Amino acid sequence: MGVPRSRGATDELGPDEDSGGGPPGCSGDPGVPFGEDAIPGAPSDGSELLAALLDGMDAALCAFDAAGTVTHWNREAERVLGWSADEAVGRSGFAGWAVRRADADEVRARLMSAMDAPGRQVHEFALLRKDGGRVLVRTQSAGVRGADGKPAGVYCAFSEVHAQIDLERAIALSEALLEDASWGVVLVDVDLRPTVVNAHAARALGGSRTALLGRPLGELVVQGVEELEAALHHVLADGAPSAPAELWVTLRTAEGERRRCWRSGFLRLASPLTEEPVPLGVGWLFQDVTAARLAEQEADRLRFRTSQLHRAARTASECEDPMEAATSLLDFALAGFADHVLVDLVAGERLVRTAATPFDAPGPCLPVAGGSIPARYAPGHPALQSVERTGTVRTSAGAGAAVSPAWAVERRWPRDAAHALCAVLRSRGRTLGVLTFLRAANRVAFERSDAAYAETVAARVAGAVDLARQLSRE
Repeated sequence: MGVPRSRGATDELGPDEDSGGGPPGCSGDPGVPFGEDAIPGAPSDGSELLAALLDGMDAALCAFDAAGTVTHWNREAERVLGWSADEAVGRSGFAGWAVRRADADEVRARLMSAMDAPGRQVHEFALLRKDGGRVLVRTQSAGVRGADGKPAGVYCAFSEVHAQIDLERAIALSEALLEDASWGVVLVDVDLRPTVVNAHAARALGGSRTALLGRPLGELVVQGVEELEAALHHVLADGAPSAPAELWVTLRTAEGERRRCWRSGFLRLASPLTEEPVPLGVGWLFQDVTAARLAEQEADRLRFRTSQLHRAARTASECEDPMEAATSLLDFALAGFADHVLVDLVAGERLVRTAATPFDAPGPCLPVAGGSIPARYAPGHPALQSVERTGTVRTSAGAGAAVSPAWAVERRWPRDAAHALCAVLRSRGRTLGVLTFLRAANRVAFERSDAAYAETVAARVAGAVDLARQLSRE
């Protein structure tokens, strides 16, 4: 923390310096004295080496001989209190210059008591700056013994209390973050490998704190690792972003893959011990917000679907032809919900295709050209199951590029279909047909909430179809 007095500081010892009663040393070991004899094999002018050692210290340091005279005073001590080494060395204690006279005896007694006590002693004093201001310091003092083993003086390292408290707070904060924090904390090195993982992060990543260390992030994150690594590289290169980011990732766990949303903040870590900032890695803090984001998505989806049904109802009310109203309803329902829709109505013992969207390209739901044609569904087909159960049936071939078009072709559906939802059309207690919604492989399978929406749409379409049949009879 500071710089020592130069070579001349050792000249203040007086006639005892040759007998080992020299100035107290700056070593942490109370048994190591200052001076040339303290360093085996030192150059002939040991005071130069001593001055250099004191110059490089980060702590304010002063030393007293056995009589309480200041023998050493480094530059950090000068920075803290404003007194130079020339002004400090040779004074008897702190009385009248570095401490109030009323407190001088107590301060001197407490400092010099370390000469006969084992180990270090910690005290807090209010010292005086050269400009008259007061500063509260925390001291660590220890006795120094001469070559004959007798007490030779005391050395005292001190720092401003607020600086010490700031350091202790920083240490306490880092320990709390890496132990008991309610959010995940991961420290990664410049190679983007975890070096420290707190307990919360270990649970979120599905491993133990030690098992995760040093492993590439790609081993832990199945999907989304590219975005995560890009964020970490950006922090290393340009610094921390101004706001947290939300990252969707898929984790590989013992129970299978889990998709999570992490609200993440990043901090670039640099060494405080170098003049130029040397990157040590990145501090990554995250919190799992999956439940909140899914709830928000569901709320947004519900608002959109409600709006679509409202618009569909208004549009259908303006249609003279009930079947046109039914297809208009389906056009609004398809938006954001499915890629294709098929309308198969009951005709005797069979289902006939009455309306559908184009098989080869996106488009509106239109009546089948040339009139209704029988749907050649094999036994056990999902549409037939829906009619038999008078309920909704969901089925899926899977997801991704591995889905074969044969799955859809066998069921008489468009080749790109990979997920299906069949909802029965019922009105006035009668089954009128079945409504089939289809999604491509690049979309997720239909869920329970999708089935509820499809049933609502099917109820409105069934009403329009029932009205069309009634009018046709009349």
